[in-house]
Amino acid sequence: MRTHRTPRRVTTLALGATLLALVTAAPAGADDTGLPTVAPTAETPPLYDDEAGGNSDADDPAIWRNAADPDHSLVIATAKEGGLRVYDLGARLVQSLPAPRPPAEDDAPGRYNNVDLVTGLRTSTGRVDVAVVSDRGNDRLRIYRIDPARPGAPLTDITDPAAAPVFSADQAEINDQRTAYGLATWQDKATGRTYALVSQRERTRVALVELTPAAGGTVGYRKVRTLDLPSAFRLPNGTTWSPCAEPGELPQVEGMVVDPATGTLYAGQEDIGIWRMRADLTTKPVLVDKVREFGVPGVYDEATEECTAGADPGYGGEHISADVEGLTLFQESDGDGYLLASSQGDDTFALYDREVSEDNEYEGGFRVGAASATLDGSQECDGAAVLNAPLGSRYPKGLLVVQDGHGTPEVPDGEGGTRTATGFKFVDLGDVVDAADM
Repeated sequence: MRTHRTPRRVTTLALGATLLALVTAAPAGADDTGLPTVAPTAETPPLYDDEAGGNSDADDPAIWRNAADPDHSLVIATAKEGGLRVYDLGARLVQSLPAPRPPAEDDAPGRYNNVDLVTGLRTSTGRVDVAVVSDRGNDRLRIYRIDPARPGAPLTDITDPAAAPVFSADQAEINDQRTAYGLATWQDKATGRTYALVSQRERTRVALVELTPAAGGTVGYRKVRTLDLPSAFRLPNGTTWSPCAEPGELPQVEGMVVDPATGTLYAGQEDIGIWRMRADLTTKPVLVDKVREFGVPGVYDEATEECTAGADPGYGGEHISADVEGLTLFQESDGDGYLLASSQGDDTFALYDREVSEDNEYEGGFRVGAASATLDGSQECDGAAVLNAPLGSRYPKGLLVVQDGHGTPEVPDGEGGTRTATGFKFVDLGDVVDAADM
């Protein structure tokens, strides 16, 4: 996740600076990379990652379809220390839920990173739709019931109070923040069980966590198994490569999605690429595509906290630039469709064939550009969510929601600078299908 690039990452990305200069101001239509550009139809109110803004920073969205009344479907999105936000299809705020306070003054506060949905989750009081959230600050999952009968406050926290940390042994480890990070849900058709796939911050580990009913309609979870993705790679020239990072930091995973038809997990290792594996984590992962920066050496300078990139040996991919971020699935009723990935390093979105039999072949991409002087596009996108289903009169062909890491216009901070706004852009899925020839 790189909503705001840290200094150590800027020099690592210097090799892509020319490309960024070409594409950041691309007009509607096709940009200089040959990719089509689509415009958003709406955006959520800005979030500000400062004290006045409640340390709120947009990250990851999910789209909940109200089957009984699609016009009243919802977008549920994380705001990190700002907690959780719920929007209607007009991108208007419906509900704001705070992240948990720290257990003690010196402990890490709650920080909501990623969100995904489960339809018809079994609880002790019946089946409900829920939003599952990774709380990076407390290394836990949070589960919220979605109740359309409460239009002003549709989400209610039903997390089992006894829920334990996902990766940490105690509060001291939680405060180190190698905690629950990326998240995707999965309902196993063979067993009827419901799971979350959870990645660990600054590590390559992914955990399979089963959601379990608890007393009084609450929901708990238990860790089933874990899988560690590689952190070092043998290159064709015989050398071993790992992406440059701060000492002790490994290439982490954030964006994840499970194809429900096949039980296939796709996981975005930010500085490496996109992996494919069984969602039960029992098979060897396959690297579907690599970021352009794959194999580029880098030297970390502790004084400047920056990585300086060396010469590119040419072993990287051609379609996505680090970080690879939000992964989401465009599903078609006949089993066709696309895996969509946010290529954060060049502000584009890549499309891959959903069919494993086609080896998830690259099918093209697009960009979300500005609709007007006041409705800008999406830059440095973290999370994304797509729903290929009618959503009432506003989005009869479905909806794409993408995070925007640099909202405009900028607002003065009162100290001679500006406050960087983040938020979410709503894009008519019909426009994306037409532009990208999906």
